[in-house]
Amino acid sequence: MNNLALMAGVLVVMALAYQLGLTRSKAVVGDGQRLHSRPGYYGLLVALWCGLPALLLLLLWGVFGSDIVQFLVVQQLPAETAAFSDREMVLQMRRIGALAAGNNINDPQQFELAAAAQQARLETIGRLTVLASMAVAAVLGLVVSRRQITPHMRARNHIERVIMVALALSSGVAILTTIGIVLSMIGEAVNFFRFISPADFFFGTTWNPRFSTSGDTGQGEFGLLPLLWGTLMVSSIALLVAIPLGLMTAIYMAEYAPPSLRNVAKPVIEVLAGIPTIVYGFFALIVIGPFLSGLGEVVGISIRTTSALTAGLVMGIMIIPFVSSLSDDIITQVPKALRDGALGLGATKSETIRQVVLPAALPGIVGAFLLAASRAIGETMIVVLAAGNNPVLHANPFEAVSTITVTIVNQLTGDMDFASPQSLVAFALGLTLFVITLGLNVIALLIVRRYRQQYE
Repeated sequence: MNNLALMAGVLVVMALAYQLGLTRSKAVVGDGQRLHSRPGYYGLLVALWCGLPALLLLLLWGVFGSDIVQFLVVQQLPAETAAFSDREMVLQMRRIGALAAGNNINDPQQFELAAAAQQARLETIGRLTVLASMAVAAVLGLVVSRRQITPHMRARNHIERVIMVALALSSGVAILTTIGIVLSMIGEAVNFFRFISPADFFFGTTWNPRFSTSGDTGQGEFGLLPLLWGTLMVSSIALLVAIPLGLMTAIYMAEYAPPSLRNVAKPVIEVLAGIPTIVYGFFALIVIGPFLSGLGEVVGISIRTTSALTAGLVMGIMIIPFVSSLSDDIITQVPKALRDGALGLGATKSETIRQVVLPAALPGIVGAFLLAASRAIGETMIVVLAAGNNPVLHANPFEAVSTITVTIVNQLTGDMDFASPQSLVAFALGLTLFVITLGLNVIALLIVRRYRQQYE
């Protein structure tokens, strides 16, 4: 029985426990006593006591079960496997796991077959043990919580406490995830800087990693500046396209467009945000790139099909909805009294928009710009297909460039040794992107604090 079926079974049992708790609370009321909370709270409390311990056991098995089984299997391996390296042991356990799952591998050895049989047996015993433990926990939770139902029991308070804990855990998921991502990148980036000097990485002007699986510290040049400049060049072109078009679209939709046009045009514009980025990449490579190249021939300028200009233009089209939709929502939230006051003082509609509406909506508009900038900096597929892969420091937007995200993909593609600087550099690049995004957030916060206005 898989975990999904077990979770479905637990939910069914919780529904049954809810009904039993509800029935019990109504029976207490039938004795002429008054309950502290509504009957539904008692039913929900019984359901939680019945289901949460069982789900916790299932979660613990899902997190630690495979590690426990592998540890027990490793203890049964022959003595000669103790000399295996970490990589060799990982490959060995993958072979045993494939055999345990019923897959065929080339030339399995006798000890591998025995270990696979042992792993399959341990997994079966583990699943049965977890199933039995879940059943016992559910029954005990049901019996104990049902007996606790009394007229003086504050079921509503217990339920609200559980909800508050659940909300706190949910709000902490994003924070813990961010901390985990940063710590993982920092750890691998520190390993990278053991091979390459931070000064050579952050201030180097040459990017030429010579791929190696040996972790040789003398191979390759890892200068960040060409990649950082390519990222900023493509992102700047994209923002020069998206910010004016998106902001003017938002102003028109919020202030000038009739409701019938707004109700149709806004969803159509937002569809651009739902198109897969790989489609934009193909569009840039097949349509925009050749068009710009042909246009350059007409005016006597050499424009490559894959260039920073091609990627930037298409990326700008892609992030227009991020600017227009958010700015539109912010502009429409500006109080109507401000518009009426400006118009009453003799200001024209355009003056009202420039001098009243836009300053009032500036914090939200800055947030939209920040989101668009972060989206542009972190984009991968468009620049993979349309920007080329030329990690050279130059200022010509008509030539190919390479960005940080493209380089991360290149460094982690293929069978690489994660102990070599050629692979570890991807984590240093990812940490650099994180710092850039954090800097954008700090700048936006300063702007918002500077221009924020409070309206009643």
